[in-house]
Amino acid sequence: MQSDAIKKGIARAPARAMLKATGLTDADIEKPLVAIANTWTEVMPCNYHLRALAEKVKEGVRAAGGTPIEFNTIAISDGITMKTEGMKASLVSREVIADSIELIAFGHSFDAVVAICGCDKTIPGTVMALARLNLPSLSIYGGSIMPGHFHGHDVTIQDMFEAVGACQAGKITEAELRDIEGKACPGAGACGGQFTANTMATALTFLGISPMGLNEIPAVDVRKPQAAYDCGIFTMALFNKNTRARQIITEASLRNAIVSVAATGGSTNAVLHLLAIARDAGVPLTIDEFGKVFASTPLLADLKPGGRFTAVDMYAAGGMRLLGKRLQEAGLLTDAPTVTGKTLFQEIATAKESAGQQVIRPLSNPIKKDGGLAILRGTLAPDGCVIKLAGHERVYQRGPARVFDSEDAAFEAVQQQKIKPGDIVVIRYEGPKGGPGMREMLGVTGALVGQGLGDSVGLVTDGRFSGATHGLMIAHVAPEAIVGGPIALVRDGDIVTIDVAKKRLDVEANLDERRAQWKPPAARYTTGAMAKYAKLVGSASEGAVTSAS
Repeated sequence: MQSDAIKKGIARAPARAMLKATGLTDADIEKPLVAIANTWTEVMPCNYHLRALAEKVKEGVRAAGGTPIEFNTIAISDGITMKTEGMKASLVSREVIADSIELIAFGHSFDAVVAICGCDKTIPGTVMALARLNLPSLSIYGGSIMPGHFHGHDVTIQDMFEAVGACQAGKITEAELRDIEGKACPGAGACGGQFTANTMATALTFLGISPMGLNEIPAVDVRKPQAAYDCGIFTMALFNKNTRARQIITEASLRNAIVSVAATGGSTNAVLHLLAIARDAGVPLTIDEFGKVFASTPLLADLKPGGRFTAVDMYAAGGMRLLGKRLQEAGLLTDAPTVTGKTLFQEIATAKESAGQQVIRPLSNPIKKDGGLAILRGTLAPDGCVIKLAGHERVYQRGPARVFDSEDAAFEAVQQQKIKPGDIVVIRYEGPKGGPGMREMLGVTGALVGQGLGDSVGLVTDGRFSGATHGLMIAHVAPEAIVGGPIALVRDGDIVTIDVAKKRLDVEANLDERRAQWKPPAARYTTGAMAKYAKLVGSASEGAVTSAS
């Protein structure tokens, strides 16, 4: 056992003494030591319930012959910090989560790891750590929140952000806004649509690093504790067979994960996160592979934000097994091992479809024939950018640029209703280095939709979008503005063309003449974690990962 390094032999008596001080016995110490990496926090509903799940995971580990040892790491709420300076900490936290789990598991010589995640960045962050450690390990997601109910229909946090824009436009009253506010988030669990959390929970299932059928169980469902217990059992089985994370996270399984994102109209953030996981697993993966998969995968799941249903509805309809069965029949998946000990195809063979369900379309009637996302390039994004297409948006727009050097400036213009139909809003200096931290623009996009401009305004940014964003919205423009990418040189009135059919994002301007006059703005942070991150982080087109080189 790897843990023998800290617990075996006469010289390790002091270490054993300290372990016994935590309540462990000699018998406990002799067993495999299993890290329970938790992301519990009281600051958000997404992770609020994870302490209880950790106890069930530990019960499973003990029942299967291991000794669980729990520790915690940080989590930042995207939804709470959205449109504030603090939102810059969100993507940074992904690296801190991965680093902290890696360090604890490495430093204490754990034999296996169970990672419990909830909100957006804890999901990829935990799996990045598992890939680095390459131990017997798996990830379990805390589950989706149940939808709220308002005026007879389901609502999610997406509706809350759009209600802000509607209130500012005078379409609803402040009293109505407060009414929605009290109903949009009824309890524990991550945001209910196919936003970033549920997108990544889906991706990890098809990646094989999360057990099939368990991530999709809603947070407050009575079956979730048993799912957590089962994860403890599965982890010990992985340990006994010496099945390690990099045997699960492979080129084939990463492609399966990308297919699942495309088929569900998932969040653009999945591109960043799967690139980062691939890098830590030592698997070559480029943004161009996403473009190929997106172009050949039908959009089958009618999920919010672009569709009608929530993640809870998809679970009731037949869930990820049913989706997987459709994708297997289309020849889009590759059979691969999973952490349950069964292969992906063995898992989806037991798929059951609920009678009359409308969430997961048949292959003969997709929402659209190509995937819910696309990669564009062009004079405005030579290294690529990402657009989410749920099947109903426009696929072409040509219009004048309205340029803003921060999300705050753009949001103020939206609040003052200065954005007009036909405009293409350009928000820059919000990239990984420029933000730093690559804030999400849900405050801006939600307000535009709430004001009724979602079908007539485009948005282009080197920042990110929330998974709840929908419309003709383009993110992750690379190179970013702070390093002198073309987006830094765009001016008000320049004509920008978004052409999804041709996979192009272009601007009509002589950028070479302007480049000689351009100077990067001063760094927003010169000390602390944000400054370190800005110095070490790379391009969004490569996953916005940090590197010492």
